[in-house]
Amino acid sequence: MTATGNAMNWRAAGACLSADPDLFFPISSSGPAERQIARAKTICAGCRVRRECLEFAITHDQVHGIWGGTTPEDRQRDRRRKRRAAAAAAKRTVAA
Repeated sequence: MTATGNAMNWRAAGACLSADPDLFFPISSSGPAERQIARAKTICAGCRVRRECLEFAITHDQVHGIWGGTTPEDRQRDRRRKRRAAAAAAKRTVAA
């Protein structure tokens, strides 16, 4: 099953389905929002479609909200890490 398609809609299987959607869209990433983010991530941690949710967020460049147990900052850090790793691999290939 992928975020972009399959017979089963992954969203309908999300652990967040019965939670308040606002929980997954905190106003900030600090102060009282830290508890909100922790609660959202706890729900995501037990979700059986967490991977599909995160794949959707990455594929569709979601810059707001908790998706697949990650914050926008988490996803941005991961994108930067992957870009640095790809650049380092390219340099190694050129140097070889």
